Amino acid sequence: MAGKLLDYNQLVETALRGAVREALKRVAEFGLPGNHHFYITFRTDHPGVELPDYLHERYPEEMTIVLQHQYWGLEPSEDQFQVTLSFNKVPERLVIPYAAITAFADPSVQFGLQFRVAPAEGSARPASAAASTADSDAAPARSAETTNGEPERKTGDVVALDAFRKKKT
Repeated sequence: MAGKLLDYNQLVETALRGAVREALKRVAEFGLPGNHHFYITFRTDHPGVELPDYLHERYPEEMTIVLQHQYWGLEPSEDQFQVTLSFNKVPERLVIPYAAITAFADPSVQFGLQFRVAPAEGSARPASAAASTADSDAAPARSAETTNGEPERKTGDVVALDAFRKKKT
């Protein structure tokens, strides 16, 4: 019981999710400044995630969205955020609890965070086998494009926080 009371890793993750929430609140109020843009990876099978059935079927475990040029109605609240993105030119409203987020990055300033999120019960594969793809029209996807314009699925890229930290000389 004492170990769970002072689970410092969980306390830090909670605080860092608060940083994501605050960043989204500022962007909702003032917009994205300069070249800032966000890659947000989340568990699609996490309780409270709401997305259209066809997206859930395509990304049954994990998905990456990009907030850059084309997003609408960003509404961060205490436990989740909502945003409308275009998928194949069709606007779709997503609801994403902060607890479902597995990664958050702002490449314009080389900033990134990773979070531990347990797969939902009954998930077919472990989290490490989940695919993540940015396929919204919100910004150029990080994943490779196939010849028919469809994003190619990439499996489980893991990015260490050190990759986003500035090196001291």
